[in-house]
Amino acid sequence: MKITPLNKKRKSTSKFKDSNTPIPQSVQEWIPLIGNILLDGEFASTYLQSEFLSKFNDMKPGSADFRRSAAIAKWRSVESKNEAFSVSFKSLDKDFNILPRVTLHHFVKFARRLISEVLGPLNDSVVLGNFSGGSSTSRSRRTSEKSGKFVGMADITEAASPYVDVIHREAPLLRQYGCFYDLRVVDSAVLFTVPKNADIDRCACKEPDINMFLQKGVGRHIRRRLLRFGQNLNDQSVNRNLARLGSLNGDLATLDLSSASDTVTSVVVEALLPREWYLYLDDIRSHNVNVDGETIRTWMFSSMGNGFTFELESLIFWALMKSVSYFRGYPGVVSVYGDDIIVPSEGGDEYIWVLKQFGFYPNEKKSFYSGPFRESCGGHYHLGEDVTPFYLRKPPKKLTDLIRVCNQLRRWAFADPARRYTSEVIFPLWVQLSSYVPKQLWGGHNYDLDTQLVSPHISHSRLVRVSNKKIVSETGRYCSWHCDNWKNSRETEEVFAPVLTSEKCRIKRVPGTHSRVEEFYEELFPTTIPV
Repeated sequence: MKITPLNKKRKSTSKFKDSNTPIPQSVQEWIPLIGNILLDGEFASTYLQSEFLSKFNDMKPGSADFRRSAAIAKWRSVESKNEAFSVSFKSLDKDFNILPRVTLHHFVKFARRLISEVLGPLNDSVVLGNFSGGSSTSRSRRTSEKSGKFVGMADITEAASPYVDVIHREAPLLRQYGCFYDLRVVDSAVLFTVPKNADIDRCACKEPDINMFLQKGVGRHIRRRLLRFGQNLNDQSVNRNLARLGSLNGDLATLDLSSASDTVTSVVVEALLPREWYLYLDDIRSHNVNVDGETIRTWMFSSMGNGFTFELESLIFWALMKSVSYFRGYPGVVSVYGDDIIVPSEGGDEYIWVLKQFGFYPNEKKSFYSGPFRESCGGHYHLGEDVTPFYLRKPPKKLTDLIRVCNQLRRWAFADPARRYTSEVIFPLWVQLSSYVPKQLWGGHNYDLDTQLVSPHISHSRLVRVSNKKIVSETGRYCSWHCDNWKNSRETEEVFAPVLTSEKCRIKRVPGTHSRVEEFYEELFPTTIPV
């Protein structure tokens, strides 16, 4: 039959073939055992075995409801502790010695001065923020494209409403294009949960749109100002390098807090921030949270989902730790990245004591100020050796799951030269796993991707995810670009996409280039790598 133009059109719209194929059942059952297979008596292998399945989510029917209920119960429990702490903190005697011969009054006064120096004067330009790609109270995750929030209806709390005029005055372009005029006043953020591990989810909140815009402006300001004081919230490698040094000489401690963002209470923020800054942040935050239809007034100042939570908690922890160093005379580095805190080991107990006095709960399992192990910002070190494990977070079913495991195994092997060349297990295991990956997908160089296998080969093709394109307003896209470039001072943030195993993929040809990664065992096994 002769193919007509109409038939050609029909042929081009035939059913899509998904290249993200299922992996064999035997491989699905084998991958969770990797931690045991690599066990060879070395610390790195033993540590990997203990951590490999620590964040595993088995996806069993009904487990999602169980994890969500556990997360909300924990959130309510933290709020109860926040309430009790707030009452006790207000009743504390200002002459109470928080440190030897240091009263609470003098300690708070010094920490407040540090924070004031970082924040600087409050001016109208701080309202110039932007949006994230996350969901808000008016838009679900699927319709929350960043630039789309500049057009159409937007939510705002009543206390934040007066600042819309300030936004339009500081950003005439947004006024010109009619942004932020169709407003709906809401009285709360909305709590939701995201997967964490097999036992519990993690709670976060969807903020009203304009509140988020204003909050991001504050977050950007704090991030930029902290950089002047040696705290780089754009670079986690700073803390990782310090953690490695701490594991070598023991001079630095790594501290981690439990539910850090949820335990920054309003009373602590009011005590530590300059009055005008506290009042502004109090206006643009959400005072209430909707939890399954119930509106709860919170004792925490802000939660995960608020646009300045990360920067604000970093600022507070830095000021508290610097104050301890000042009053106790401890020399050494103080470095913070959210609740990842690095301080001199000499005063480990006192740093932890002060954190507790301000309502924060150190995570004893992840805080280290003695011994040869340190952990910070995702970096794990033992006597200077990088022993950072990798995790299996969900049952491996698709090709992208397999590629992710292979790439993470390869990166783990390269983390330390001794591990790379002395282990008799790593390379054969990697070869066996990678043999299930089509050879056309070999030759990648980015360990963070699950669409191409990292190997010293000529790169030919890679997987690309196929998804429905969202209709985006060109006006919103332009406004978003404009907001990202206020005064040409854009800060970049590392944003890792979630594991999108369920999405369909197609194979895309790429230019034939040799991967610029280290030759993985090529010196020892020059002929064993499949071609």
